[in-house]
Amino acid sequence: MGCFMVPAAEAVITTVVTKTMESKEKAPETMEIQLDGTNYETVEKITFSRKLKWLNNLLWGGSALLAFEHVWHGEVIAHFPFLSAAANPTDLAEMLHEMTTTGVAMSVLVTVVWLGMVAASSVIEKKALKEQAAKN
Repeated sequence: MGCFMVPAAEAVITTVVTKTMESKEKAPETMEIQLDGTNYETVEKITFSRKLKWLNNLLWGGSALLAFEHVWHGEVIAHFPFLSAAANPTDLAEMLHEMTTTGVAMSVLVTVVWLGMVAASSVIEKKALKEQAAKN
């Protein structure tokens, strides 16, 4: 009923944090990677704010899909209180329960997947740096 609001709330928070971090970050660190014997390519290290944008995209996209599904099933309505369950106290309790169980579980799962993405990108960056250092 309202489970999409939990990841949407997390997305709002991470969007604000991302914008704040972007304004405080310095220019990304660059390095040259040797492609073959003669060719080089300049690459930038991925900043944390860019990685945080990945989380934003996951959360906003998932929230939008869930919101569409709830509109499709008539659980989101065009007039106040906008959620059909919020109009009835017994349905409101069920909606809050769904938000605290399903909504929180979805947010945690998306965040864990994002942490895996960040860890994988860090491993790839470190491996590229080690390979480059070994070539020099």
